[in-house]
Amino acid sequence: MLRRATALLTRPTASSIRAARVFSTDVAEAPNAAFNEAWKKVAPNIEPPKTPLSFMKPRPAVPSSIPTKLTVNFVLSYASELSSKEVDMVIIPATTGQMGVLPGHVATIAELKPGILSVHEGNDVTKYFVSSGFAFVHANSFADIIAVEAVPIDRVDASLVQKGLAEFTQKLSTASTDLEKAEAQIGVDVHSALNAALTG
Repeated sequence: MLRRATALLTRPTASSIRAARVFSTDVAEAPNAAFNEAWKKVAPNIEPPKTPLSFMKPRPAVPSSIPTKLTVNFVLSYASELSSKEVDMVIIPATTGQMGVLPGHVATIAELKPGILSVHEGNDVTKYFVSSGFAFVHANSFADIIAVEAVPIDRVDASLVQKGLAEFTQKLSTASTDLEKAEAQIGVDVHSALNAALTG
């Protein structure tokens, strides 16, 4: 019975054979067109908000051979840090550990944790501290990295990091409610990761 049910669930239908799955970044029309039209009806004098997809270009098809470069889009909710930038490698602070992404990497979705995102172009390495987010590595040697917040590591003040770590550690030790403990723990995690990035 279970085998028959599984066969029914996995058997391709005529419609699934006919239409290949379309991803949002493969669509030719402007991203969020329907949302923007609805927005203009409700608030005609206010510009529609932008989403990370607004900063991305449509992905090309999967190449027949592995390219020599990895194309990276690195966006925040309010800005684009890298747009279709060709690089040799990126190292992502995933929740499962540091993840190096090279051209030809298998398609992957990874959740980001507070840590260093490094972008390698030959001998040049650009490092960003990211708070959280997701990385989408596509089979066509494209990587879309979406972070909640990010800052180049050379713009981080080490003394403020130490001060923040001390403050959140103190808050964590004196927290009385679950909410206070959770907020303090997030502060400790982020500042600890920042401190490790600066000292390591």
